[in-house]
Amino acid sequence: MKIEEIFAGESKNVEFKESLPVKSSKYMKTIVAFANGQGGKLIIGVEDDTRKIVGIDKNEAFQIMDAVANAISDSCKPAIIPDIYMQTIDGATIIIIDIEAGRQRPYYLAAEGLQHGVYVRVAGTTRLADEAMVKELLFEGNNRFFDKTVCLGLQASDADIEKLCRRMKQVALRNCHSDEEKALVKDVTAKQLVSWGVLVEHEGKLVPTNAYAILTGADILHCTFQCAVFKDNRRIVFVDKREFTGPVQDIIEDTYHFVLRNIHLGAVIEGLYRQDIYEIPPAAIRELIINAAVHRSYLDNGNIQVAIFDNRLEITSPGKLPVGQTIEKMREGYSKVRNEALAMAFSYMHLIERWGTGMLRIAEMIREAGLGDLEIIDGGTELRFNIYRKHNAGQTPKAEQVSGQSAGQTPETEQISGQNAGRTPETEQMSGQSAGQTPEENIQEELLKLSLNEKTVLKVLQTSPQIIVTDIAQQLDFSRSAVSRLMQKLKDKGIIERIGSNRKGYWKINL
Repeated sequence: MKIEEIFAGESKNVEFKESLPVKSSKYMKTIVAFANGQGGKLIIGVEDDTRKIVGIDKNEAFQIMDAVANAISDSCKPAIIPDIYMQTIDGATIIIIDIEAGRQRPYYLAAEGLQHGVYVRVAGTTRLADEAMVKELLFEGNNRFFDKTVCLGLQASDADIEKLCRRMKQVALRNCHSDEEKALVKDVTAKQLVSWGVLVEHEGKLVPTNAYAILTGADILHCTFQCAVFKDNRRIVFVDKREFTGPVQDIIEDTYHFVLRNIHLGAVIEGLYRQDIYEIPPAAIRELIINAAVHRSYLDNGNIQVAIFDNRLEITSPGKLPVGQTIEKMREGYSKVRNEALAMAFSYMHLIERWGTGMLRIAEMIREAGLGDLEIIDGGTELRFNIYRKHNAGQTPKAEQVSGQSAGQTPETEQISGQNAGRTPETEQMSGQSAGQTPEENIQEELLKLSLNEKTVLKVLQTSPQIIVTDIAQQLDFSRSAVSRLMQKLKDKGIIERIGSNRKGYWKINL
């Protein structure tokens, strides 16, 4: 392992321990979480808060390695085979426990059992997996697709099936770009739906799967798009909001037109003709919405969220990345299908045009529009895509961190400056009037008095109260002295205070 990787700090795939904990349970949850995710390294001999390489006693190294190997063998099911080795950095010996992404998911602690012993990594922390996550890991471990599974409690008559077939053909024809393409569109049959996995044959009958429920908008399966326009760059004050339900192919169109209605439209004159041009390429918007619909986890009860801010379009899709998929692979055009039946149906309806090339084309379109790079954020349980709007061209995402999500933060840990835990967007008020304000509105008004950089630092402290000054500086690309001055201003205003020691304490937010 390179020393630069250590100085980068703990992450989704790296965790430090100053020494081997006496109780193996102190680190075994992380071992299980690495196996359930993309793999990772547990490094012994490095302080977790300062990243100082303290090393371990060389005379005890082999004893430690044996103890770790035995603990993993005794504690984890199915069996996890670690790669454990020593490395010397700056004269200090560390032990690296390298865990590969497992294929027999879910992995769990034997003492806690499958229901209570499954752990996952979320943005550099180890968390107990919820019921939906455990189910998704089970599907991955058995190489099965949730959308191809029989939808319990749902029935489909011959008339219902014929109606879906006709509707899918209508969508396919609508999405064709020429008469030649339309001529190639064939009728959909029940037999075709069976081959895709939208229907399954059971005891001589055609039974609907979860994909059928999604394509028909059946209430039995949760499929909702939440769309909103927010004032400025913060998730605080709504300008407009909509919620779309129904057949997923219809929701996609509703969501797409909602975005187009709420972004800027300009025009150019070419010869004698005027051509309307949106600030964000519509094709990129539509592709991202389709991508969110076909690749989201339908085991997760969360909603796809499409949020429009002054500085960005933000699309959030529930569910962790599928096993074997990474953001780097996505950028390179590698496609890992989570919902195979939906993908086949979408392909027929001309919603998916070319397999594995969607992300490449989206990135290319927004770059050609002068919007910079597509930002992709893996939050562990959600995946977020940000397109930064044209009137902010030239500013990097890091410069727009006031109360939107800053680089490196995860969707589930995102807290809006001044927004109390437990508050949902639906409970927030449309205006910040001073007369008769609620306590929450007073908080928002107080925050508005802070400078941009003060708000940025405060946001980091809200999401990571135990963080140290050096880590804040690195995360925000500020100098350490600048961060210290900003934090001193926040302390002088009584907004933050340090609870406990510098090493083991945390920052308390007093707003």
